[in-house]
Amino acid sequence: MKRFAPYAALAGLVIVLDQVSKALIVAHVPFYGSVRLIPGFLKLTHIHNKGAILGLFNSSEYSWAPALLLVLNAAALALVLYYFSKTTDEERAARFGLALIVGGALGNVIDRIARGFVVDFIEMSAGSFHWPTYNIADSCITIGAVVLVWSVIFRRPHASDPV
Repeated sequence: MKRFAPYAALAGLVIVLDQVSKALIVAHVPFYGSVRLIPGFLKLTHIHNKGAILGLFNSSEYSWAPALLLVLNAAALALVLYYFSKTTDEERAARFGLALIVGGALGNVIDRIARGFVVDFIEMSAGSFHWPTYNIADSCITIGAVVLVWSVIFRRPHASDPV
């Protein structure tokens, strides 16, 4: 269990940073309000996402969506934790990526349970390009997925791997 402690700590840190950042946004930026950080590129905009990634199922006509999303989140977390348990001590990059994914996913699940929606606030744009608003948890899930894919693609073969 000791070998998992650094990764559990990383996941915990992600959860704390995510929840603190969301609490600060809720406390200091009005709903639908914005604070420009880098004009024409980055601003903090306080929105609520009742749906899934990129606002899918965000409409109020999908009353079943919150329950479904919690079930899907729980299933995805179970799969990620199962995969984590199958990694070896040498697969540090994979474990790092999985810890980011777990922390981010739990950060958003906490929002769904406590608030009924996820607080999103990072808004990026460049010219006519506009990325959907997201949060720290979403960022960590994305970075974790990239690290995980990278670690799988560039994984060194082990003696126990089939030839």
